[in-house]
Amino acid sequence: MDIIQHISNALQTGSDQEVEKLVAEALEIPLAAKTILEEGLLAGMKCVGDRFREHRIFLPDVLLAARAMDSGITLLKPHLLEMKIEPRARVVMGTVQGDLHDLGKNLVSIMLEGAGFEIIDLGRDVSPGQFIEAAQKNNALIIGMSALLTTTMPVMRQVIELLDQRGLKGKIHTLIGGAPVTSQFAAEIGADGYGFDAAKAVEMAQNLLEV
Repeated sequence: MDIIQHISNALQTGSDQEVEKLVAEALEIPLAAKTILEEGLLAGMKCVGDRFREHRIFLPDVLLAARAMDSGITLLKPHLLEMKIEPRARVVMGTVQGDLHDLGKNLVSIMLEGAGFEIIDLGRDVSPGQFIEAAQKNNALIIGMSALLTTTMPVMRQVIELLDQRGLKGKIHTLIGGAPVTSQFAAEIGADGYGFDAAKAVEMAQNLLEV
């Protein structure tokens, strides 16, 4: 088994110290940072995402894998910056205004990072204007919105309406999710995608890049 496969396996088991050690060894060989990232870390995180979607592993396992991935990316980042490797796309993420729950949003962010997206996390209680200004400032192609309260779901509609008013609808895509959110609601407000769980949200984000 080669070192890239070892990196992938260590990430899948959540062994952050092992991932850090193996990534350092791979860089010394030397292997290209892009190869280590794509075939080791991202491939490992994809396996984690697949297993999570199939309910073969659970949230604590995903969080451990994400921590392991971060330890590897920290070592790779200087090399990736030198090579000017661009992320697949930037995604602005946030829990909508009036809502302070962010566990689901954080999990989706982790999974998106594992799929090669760059995340601009605005945190909780984010207004429609803040979503759009952050997307424009960072040249993000997707705005991801989360809500856990039915009373805050209308903010998602406001974001989409504001995008439309500013002539940005279709240029900046919207992806929504959260416990009370449904595919019917997503269609009703004109959202571009709906993720009923973190794995589905990643799949939808990938699909939106192909639109």
